[in-house]
Amino acid sequence: MPYPSREAREVEELRSGLGISRLTAEILVHRGLGDPAAAQRFLNPSLDDLYDPLSMRDMPRAVARLQAAIRDGQKLLIHGDYDVDGTTSVVLLTKAIEIAGGASSYHVPHRLKDGYGMRPEVVETAAAEGVKLIVTVDTGIRATEAVRRANELGVDVIVTDHHLPETDLPAALAVLNPNRSDCGYPEKNLCGAGVAFKLAQALLGTLPWTAEKARRISESLLKLVAIATVADVVPLTGENRVMVKHGLDGLGAVRNAGLRALLDVAGLTGNTVPTARQVAFQIAPRLNAAGRMDTAMAAIEMFLTGDPGRARELAQQLDQQNAERRKVEDEIRDTCERLAVDERAAALVYYSEKWHRGVLGIVASRLVERLHRPVFVIGRNPEDGLAQGSGRSIPAFHLLEAMEAMSDLFVRFGGHQHAAGVTLEAGRVGEFRERFNAYAAGHLTAEDFLPRMDVDAVVELSELTEAGVREVLTLAPFGHGNPPPLVAALDVEVAGQPVAMKEKHLRVTVRQGGRRLVLKAWNFAGRAGEMAPGAHVDITFTLEEDAYSAARGYPGWAAVLRDVRTAKDYNRTSRV
Repeated sequence: MPYPSREAREVEELRSGLGISRLTAEILVHRGLGDPAAAQRFLNPSLDDLYDPLSMRDMPRAVARLQAAIRDGQKLLIHGDYDVDGTTSVVLLTKAIEIAGGASSYHVPHRLKDGYGMRPEVVETAAAEGVKLIVTVDTGIRATEAVRRANELGVDVIVTDHHLPETDLPAALAVLNPNRSDCGYPEKNLCGAGVAFKLAQALLGTLPWTAEKARRISESLLKLVAIATVADVVPLTGENRVMVKHGLDGLGAVRNAGLRALLDVAGLTGNTVPTARQVAFQIAPRLNAAGRMDTAMAAIEMFLTGDPGRARELAQQLDQQNAERRKVEDEIRDTCERLAVDERAAALVYYSEKWHRGVLGIVASRLVERLHRPVFVIGRNPEDGLAQGSGRSIPAFHLLEAMEAMSDLFVRFGGHQHAAGVTLEAGRVGEFRERFNAYAAGHLTAEDFLPRMDVDAVVELSELTEAGVREVLTLAPFGHGNPPPLVAALDVEVAGQPVAMKEKHLRVTVRQGGRRLVLKAWNFAGRAGEMAPGAHVDITFTLEEDAYSAARGYPGWAAVLRDVRTAKDYNRTSRV
């Protein structure tokens, strides 16, 4: 259980300079936000902190081409991906083009029938229908052949994507991707919808509006950007933090019929502002379920329809598909977990011809959480006989670089550092398993497989006042890159027998210096013996928003136990 170094002077300067508590200041310093100006921007993210979209490479060219298409009434196609990031990007850009006076059609591939990415045959169909401009969203950076075919047919292509490019970019009219090597755009961690938003922002900025109107319309699009950014698990820092914070605030007052219906089926009724966690676990899975279990077109139609009845019907369909997805996911994960795992293996590949390929990425994520090593879960496409699957990774292992090192194995592949997808001949899965494991063994050490907790601060329970915790929670929205604050409390006493909740979980009460704290301990039932009444223990726990509690009139936060050990003998005066 590691502890952060104590930069006492920096913490004190931040505390006094901003008028915040020691605990909040220590968390900010530990997260690299010791500079008062940087901390102030983090605590109060402003739309004024967004970067100029025209500073992204090729943006002026992309905007000029879009303007020409709208002015001349040319047929325009938006080509997206089938996940949350892709579908919300399609909706966002469709809305922006409509606001700018144009119209567009859209296409999203079927995950199981078409696979990932833009294919030449889609371009050929679009050209035959008179399309003159294709804009990709959340895809396209590796669509070299499809873009080449578009050029041959006289169709211009604007690529907007955030995935890592190959050495050579597709020969598109414009390629908007902050991760291209020659792009100086400061924020490299945008999701696909973030890049699409920058294009929309630049396009709407050309309209003869007042600055206030342009700002208001752009801000209205951030609801979708917030959902996509959280769902795509990109860091909630920098520009992403600004967009998610304002986008979540906008979800407290929703007028779009589809978004309102989605929030309702997810249990987020009324005008309450959902947390990033609620987006991740209640909204995003329902949107993803469309593309995982069938076609993502239903999710796009839900957002674009103006008919509240149709919107509710589609939202309920997504809800039912999500329930089906959970059932299938649980079955595959249970099968994987029953298989013997060679503890010497550095990376794992699971394969079955019968598995539903729409949920393999989720299963891989769950297995990585449990096994703490890179994992691929692969199924077989009965239509072409090819093996297709998804991989997830641990922090120390770059998944896309691993795939590039054995690219000869694959029919196609793509992704980024911690998530990737592959397609290969079914007969080569065994070879992939061996080479993937060998590559991981050569790049990882024994310590890389150990789950780690990065403690933000050591706290006295007396510091956890209602006002103090509310201040800490101003660090939200929490998610990847900005997790809920993880704090340690040393030498606390277990006050009474832990209470079992739904067999697997516990509610644990501890005390220190007259202050009591109740903790939720998920999946800790098997460790109840470590927390006998009267035992002195060290604990780590996260401070998290608790919308369920807040909705019932209780404090809107919870302490969630993460680890426990027998207390050691500390010189407490020297550490606080």
